[in-house]
Amino acid sequence: MRKSKHLLGALAATLFGTAAFAADGDILVADFNGKDYGAWRVEGEAFGTAPAPGTLPGQMDVSGFRGAGLVNSFVGGDRTTGTLTSPEVVLSKPFVNFLIGGGGHDGTRFELLVDGKIVRVARGPNVVPGGSEKLDWATWNVSEFLGKKAIFRVVDEGTGGWGHINVDEISLSDKKRAASDRIVEISVDRRHLLVPIKAGSPQRWIRIEVDGKIEREFEAELAGASETPDFYANVDAKDWRGKINVVLEKTYPEETFAEFQLSDEFYGGEPAYNEKYRPQFHFSPRRGWTNDPNGLVYYKGRYHLFYQHNPFAVKWGNMTWGHATSPDLLHWTEAPDALTPDPLGTIFSGSGAVDWNNATGFQTDPQGEPPLVFMFTYNGPNMRYGNQASQALAYSLDGGETLIKYDGNPTIPHIVGGNRDPKIFWHEATSRWVTPLYMDGEDYAIFTSPDLKTWTKTCDVKKLGCSECPDMFALPVDGDESKTLWVFWGGNGKYVLGDFDGEMFTPKTAPLDAKWGGNDYAAQTYSDVPGRRIQFSWMQGGSYPEMPFTQQFTVPRELTLRSTPDGVRLCINPVEELKTLRDKRLSLELKAREDGSGAFVPTQGDSASFDLLDVELSFEIENVATQTVAIRGRKIELNFAEKTLKHDGVVAPLAVVDGKVSLRVVLDRTSLEIFANDGLSQIAKCFVPADKNDAPVAEFSPAVAQDADKDVRCETKLEVYPMQSVWNVDK
Repeated sequence: MRKSKHLLGALAATLFGTAAFAADGDILVADFNGKDYGAWRVEGEAFGTAPAPGTLPGQMDVSGFRGAGLVNSFVGGDRTTGTLTSPEVVLSKPFVNFLIGGGGHDGTRFELLVDGKIVRVARGPNVVPGGSEKLDWATWNVSEFLGKKAIFRVVDEGTGGWGHINVDEISLSDKKRAASDRIVEISVDRRHLLVPIKAGSPQRWIRIEVDGKIEREFEAELAGASETPDFYANVDAKDWRGKINVVLEKTYPEETFAEFQLSDEFYGGEPAYNEKYRPQFHFSPRRGWTNDPNGLVYYKGRYHLFYQHNPFAVKWGNMTWGHATSPDLLHWTEAPDALTPDPLGTIFSGSGAVDWNNATGFQTDPQGEPPLVFMFTYNGPNMRYGNQASQALAYSLDGGETLIKYDGNPTIPHIVGGNRDPKIFWHEATSRWVTPLYMDGEDYAIFTSPDLKTWTKTCDVKKLGCSECPDMFALPVDGDESKTLWVFWGGNGKYVLGDFDGEMFTPKTAPLDAKWGGNDYAAQTYSDVPGRRIQFSWMQGGSYPEMPFTQQFTVPRELTLRSTPDGVRLCINPVEELKTLRDKRLSLELKAREDGSGAFVPTQGDSASFDLLDVELSFEIENVATQTVAIRGRKIELNFAEKTLKHDGVVAPLAVVDGKVSLRVVLDRTSLEIFANDGLSQIAKCFVPADKNDAPVAEFSPAVAQDADKDVRCETKLEVYPMQSVWNVDK
């Protein structure tokens, strides 16, 4: 049960009535909510044959339009051109109000024609990379043309970046559509402020002001008064007591909103982690969007997981560092967001470590905790303020509970492109901090510092075959500490093995592939874990329909270097802790079929009861070309002849050594991860589960022979373990 307090008292009657989009007396020219453009004439390709339902393929998220559709000339991308022309309209009122967005170039425009002449022109706000696809209101004063016939025309002649335009909700009105800030005064006496979110509602900027100072600002689709919120976003109010102002920017008199709430409990104490598509042993945020793991650091028995987080929507935006902690990498406790946007920009990816030597000087109490230090990227162009991407520093003096931004930020000003994603570590031999940093294209650089505050570039690492999210660490080869190589890792899992002397990284291999997954990106490893290199990766692109969260991480993985016939290679396997979630090994019986295939089903219960599994498979083969195995209907194709492994369109190499192959398959509610031959090949894939799945626990196709004149031998061992959920909580 939610322990919360409704706010606003008498204000509710005036501010939170029934929502309406159009002011009384307005004449609607077009709302573009129909199945086609009606009497409007379409020329060219840019506008398609009907209004767009919202965001089009390849486009950033489009927001701010009203109803079910809008004019969006991104059909086919920015390269297409065309015009959309209205029938004649009598200008019977002195103002034309409309929503507009998209490109601001000469070739992307919205026109008003009277007597065949262009008398008014409006354009979108965007002319440089970045920007936003949000539509905002604009007004033309047409009082000088009252009573005349006019034509509206949307023009797309642009073919480069921002070569498209968005228009919606054109109306004639007696008054200019004027927006104003609406101030809601709230008396804060509890820890958490809860913001009602409804996907599809107009997105607006919201400021939280305390004693006249802006403490937080973000964009959110604030639920209307007559709507049931999809979820409540959580804003930490621990440092605010007494009256604060919540400022809703650019509101209109007819707009009304659901109430904010206060609570002593995180997210109001509402039930969580039990939704239809919630991963049960992969981490996902309680609410909102997540992408890259950030700031992974181990300290005093706790694993800290920071992560890219949009608390206010299940889509990218408002980049913030979420925070969760765990004693075992599996059972997580979420905390309020740790780093939030400020005038320097949004909080992009970065890393963390323990400053055991107090090189930063942040530890002023000799008896206090050593500082936990965090380096991250500020990215200004994705907010309405801030500069180009730069690197910044934060620290914690309470074991990671509270992160404090360094007053001297940024520590590395913008250098080139979208330079970002620092991964800090302490280099013991030279007593310096080191960070690899993504620069631009496929290029990275290495910087060093005595104190994390002043940095010197020492090395370039170029043409890695990927971009973003570098990582860098040393590992023993085959467990031999006397044979150590450094791994330089990029965002898509390309890596290079080499040597590092504290300044220069010297490659010893070409870029190699560590993974082949369809949903596996921006991985990062933990700092300060004794004796192990543990990694999390974002399962990019997963789908979670109608959920109050989106995206998840892989299971935690341990990285090792192993000698192979092809040279030293990086191996990826689930951490040993994952086995602690296993229930008793499942007892199975084989049901053979006439075609030579077979299905393994439980001796007790039915297969549908087992949707969380950890499976170990091994094959000893002779004269076998191909075989297919399916785990709860998720098909894995093994091609022993071509030495490949295929799942859901993703193909990875599959070595056959002395006629043997091994697989570890980890199945959660919305994902499947495959680790082949002790981690030499790895695939991570997300899926949307069917409402009903009667597929067997495991199913095998007949083995296909390489040589029809020889007998086939295929000995298979199968161990299946049901897995426990890590979310055995009510809230």
